Amino acid sequence: MFFGGLHYASFETDFVHEITSIPFLAGAWYSVTILTILGTHEFGHYFACRHYGVDASLPYFLPAPFITGTVGAAIRIRSMIPTKPVLFDIGAAGPIAGFAVAVPALMIGLSLSRIVPLPNDFVGLELGEPLLFKLATVIIWGDIPAGHSLNLHPVGFAAWLGLLVTALNLFPIGQLDGGHISYAMFGARSTKITLISVAVVVTLAFVSQSWFVWAGLMVVMLLMFGPRHPPTLDPHTPLDGTRIWIGLGTLLIFVLCFTPTPIEVMDLIPQD
Repeated sequence: MFFGGLHYASFETDFVHEITSIPFLAGAWYSVTILTILGTHEFGHYFACRHYGVDASLPYFLPAPFITGTVGAAIRIRSMIPTKPVLFDIGAAGPIAGFAVAVPALMIGLSLSRIVPLPNDFVGLELGEPLLFKLATVIIWGDIPAGHSLNLHPVGFAAWLGLLVTALNLFPIGQLDGGHISYAMFGARSTKITLISVAVVVTLAFVSQSWFVWAGLMVVMLLMFGPRHPPTLDPHTPLDGTRIWIGLGTLLIFVLCFTPTPIEVMDLIPQD
């Protein structure tokens, strides 16, 4: 709510005025939206676990003392996964459910946003635009004139963050959602996919500094748990054709939600 209020106060200034107060209750625009997206994502995993009799905790929401106010949410799976199809369903249910909520939130958030001129001395953060974000912006606002920018409503910012979290979780690495899907689809070959994906994330850290933390976490996870995904109790049951198509669908969701430069500093002050 605090960071949501900060985002709302920033939205109200239109890049021109200084923030003089933080409207705490107005933070609900952001906090309710992002917690709904994250909660739906995790409850997708949770209810899939319940459906298959896999022991799992309710979601834990993880707060953070910086711009997003959160580093996401997680559930704890306490028992072994019986088969690859079950692992696939549990892994895919989260990002698909979260994406289904993030898309309408994005359309609502963009509709509540507005186009404003940028001051000549503007210094602030520029959000990288995933493909879906760009498409939705064109549908709602068309081409943005030169010297102007989209002043993103807090609901839109929460939806943008929801898209980013979805993309991060769909990286085919270790025990991320994408790692579960990758192992269910490719078995032991998913180990090579994990190593390649970690190398991609580390490379992205040289493209945008906003990847540094994520790249560090991926390397730590690789060192702690190794590149091999834990096997299911029955590692031989293959996926059916429907799940293969759903797996390709999660790849499409990743492409729509991914941006190589999530957050960059935008500085329009002329340099001497």
